[in-house]
Formats: sequence, structure tokens, C-alpha cells
Amino acid sequence: MNTQEFNLNKEHKDEMCAQIRQFFLEERGEEIGDLAALMVLEFFTAKLGAHFYNLGVQDSYRYISLKLEDLFEIEKK
Repeated sequence: MNTQEFNLNKEHKDEMCAQIRQFFLEERGEEIGDLAALMVLEFFTAKLGAHFYNLGVQDSYRYISLKLEDLFEIEKK
């Protein structure tokens, strides 16, 4: 899985890369450039993105399932 599969637009990538650069500066005292931040983003997206995506799918399924159960409460008796 790569970043294209998540359809990240340029603005989102730029913001995420800025956050990655800020993390490295604050937590590790390292300044990294745009390319390094993009490589970190692509690494995490490719290696971990599917896991977090699947968690979102599972959360959505549980939420929709609960709402479907609520639908039976409006049945006419």
C-alpha cells in the first residue's frame, strides 16, 4: 500500500510533513528536510496505513451496527 492509495492531496502531504519535521525537532532535536519528512510519511503510510484504515472500517461497522439496532426501536407495535 502506498500514499497514492490513500489519495493524499498536496496540501495534506505538506501539512503532515510539517508535523513530522516538528516532531523530529521537538522530540529528537533533529532538523530534517522536506524530502526526509516525505520519506517518513511514505514509510508509515505504506507500512502502517492499512492497519489504521482497517481500524477505522471496524469502528464504522460497529457504529453502523448499533444504529441499525436502534432502527428496530421505531417499529410500530
